[in-house]
Amino acid sequence: MFRQIYNSGSRWEMETAYSRAVRAENMIFVSGTTAINDEEKIEGVGSTYLQSRYIFNKINTALVALGGKLEDVVRIRIFIINIDDYAEIRMAFNEYFKDIRPAATLVEVSNLMLPELLVEIEADAIVMEDR
Repeated sequence: MFRQIYNSGSRWEMETAYSRAVRAENMIFVSGTTAINDEEKIEGVGSTYLQSRYIFNKINTALVALGGKLEDVVRIRIFIINIDDYAEIRMAFNEYFKDIRPAATLVEVSNLMLPELLVEIEADAIVMEDR
């Protein structure tokens, strides 16, 4: 079985022994992704919308590194700390996935790894080689 991993270089990936994304055959699984940048600073502090956009871009980077793209996404899981921010998530989600329309789950959680993080997103993709 073909298996490939992608690591973004985050210290948490190394400390916790996980990968940002894994490709197995034609499937790509992107781990829960937050708005923490390469300098370990949080992008879009205070804005669920800005954090979501940053996260969707990080997910896209992982997909591309493993031979996929956003159009290959079939499932999204969104974890949000305040369900009242749903409109901000929806606005960002529609900018990236309006025409793709993956299966999606939205769950309110009590907190994430750091208090400034408002949203965490996972994605699963199937790369269709014969398009």
